[in-house]
Amino acid sequence: MSKKPKIIVVLGPTSSGKSEAAIRLARKFYGEIVSADSRQIYRGMDIGSGKVTKKEQQMAKHWMLDIISPKTNFSAGQYKKKAMRIVDDILKRGKLPIICGGTGFWIKAVVDNVDFPEVKPNWKLRKNLSLKSAEELFKELKKLDPGRAANIDAKNKVRLVRAIEIVKALGKVPPLSPQSTADSSRYEALQIGIEMPKEILHGRIKKRLEKRFAAGMIDEVASLHAQGVGWKRLESFGLEYRWISLYLQEKVSETEMKEKLFRESKDYAKRQMTWFRKDKRIIWLEKYSDIEKQAEKFINK
Repeated sequence: MSKKPKIIVVLGPTSSGKSEAAIRLARKFYGEIVSADSRQIYRGMDIGSGKVTKKEQQMAKHWMLDIISPKTNFSAGQYKKKAMRIVDDILKRGKLPIICGGTGFWIKAVVDNVDFPEVKPNWKLRKNLSLKSAEELFKELKKLDPGRAANIDAKNKVRLVRAIEIVKALGKVPPLSPQSTADSSRYEALQIGIEMPKEILHGRIKKRLEKRFAAGMIDEVASLHAQGVGWKRLESFGLEYRWISLYLQEKVSETEMKEKLFRESKDYAKRQMTWFRKDKRIIWLEKYSDIEKQAEKFINK
């Protein structure tokens, strides 16, 4: 049996330095980067999503950035199809695909070739659900399908709406396919997690938020709204886009906005790590030199 093609995944919580590590690996091992970030796919969402800069994109080819309007929904199933086509193309050209991001569900979709239920969007239902808060949506999902509620991000409105949509259509959300097996996975994947002490990570999150505000993050959200992206839609993206939208609507003060954003960013990093820690295949490393050694060993074996 022929060997499966190799890919590398660089993952970790927000502000951990994933992009920097992925770019260095791409330059070292003749690779191209496929973003796995559920907000960086949207055009105009640059500062708030921490999107790699144009300069960084010149250092290494990036895919799955700026591919869709923020007015449009984009599911994990759609991501999987597009990302895997790109990965296959990178492999055909003799380069190394490097998936980089913090959206664990999307990463799993590619690494484990997850099958998603074929449920078409129910736009009427989505419109009604969009009027509800994340807390209300979570309660509804918990009542409809406790199993899916137990492993979903309770603050992610987009994912909650999709889960309820599937439950309404099928009766329950089908379980995800199991972790990578010889039959299910298309690639041999090395998954590297960026390890970082909690205190240092929190310091990086705070510093990064300060830099984003200085770079014009509030103006970015105001501009998106001026271009026709509704407040509810912006709030559904969470974190920066949620709290700045509330601030621009004068529902919270600037001080409250910044304090709650910092707190929620730390909580988000914790939820990311909870998800990633479930996958025992991930190798956690702190120093870039160790990351590069692990990658080289994997490529050459």
